[in-house]
Amino acid sequence: MNLLASPFESIEHAVIWLLVIFSVATWGLALLKGVQFSRLKAQDRKFHKQFWAASSLDSAAQLAQEQPGAAARVALAGYAAIQVPDGAQANDLSQSINHQDRLERALRQQIVRERRSLETGLAILASIGSTSPFIGLFGTVWGIMSALKGISAAGSASLETVAGPIGAALVATGVGIAVAVPAVLVYNYFLRRLKLTAADLDDFAHDFYSLAQKSAFRVLLHPVLKSGASAGQKVKEAS
Repeated sequence: MNLLASPFESIEHAVIWLLVIFSVATWGLALLKGVQFSRLKAQDRKFHKQFWAASSLDSAAQLAQEQPGAAARVALAGYAAIQVPDGAQANDLSQSINHQDRLERALRQQIVRERRSLETGLAILASIGSTSPFIGLFGTVWGIMSALKGISAAGSASLETVAGPIGAALVATGVGIAVAVPAVLVYNYFLRRLKLTAADLDDFAHDFYSLAQKSAFRVLLHPVLKSGASAGQKVKEAS
């Protein structure tokens, strides 16, 4: 069939190709998000194991800089908020309250950043899942219009004349549904993974806050952490 035979046929083919692109995007995003969440889960599991094996909050500080993963970045943001330079003495209550507020804000903001990173691509999946059936239906309606135009030109309304064009037009609706179902399933799956990951980060932030509270919301900034904390502060200011 020639794509340029009529504007009707061109639209039908454009709809099918658009749905094919949506399908490729869906499975590509499913693969990328699967790798992202699997890697993040492994990184966080390793960090949690080493973090809770540390003897104190101070001694675990270097792990936050060395280890990748969302939990490590949350911890690093917490350390940056309550760090005290070497040799500094800050025992007054006002300093503790200031560090407490900074810690709460730093943990909350870092968790929000992690959520935004994990949400990347989910809006595309949601859009594909919600629009594909309607795009397919549009292709079907357009195909039926083309079929009726052909029937009118042929001057015959027999079953053989009607069934072929109408059946071909209905293919677009089937393709639209076939594209939408995986997109919705993939979206719901990774949305749940996102919520579970965010809940784990919230739990870790709460535990980190409790540990910091026991140390009066102050930890000693070791020399090895100074460069990392300074870099983190620059990134925070830039954002």
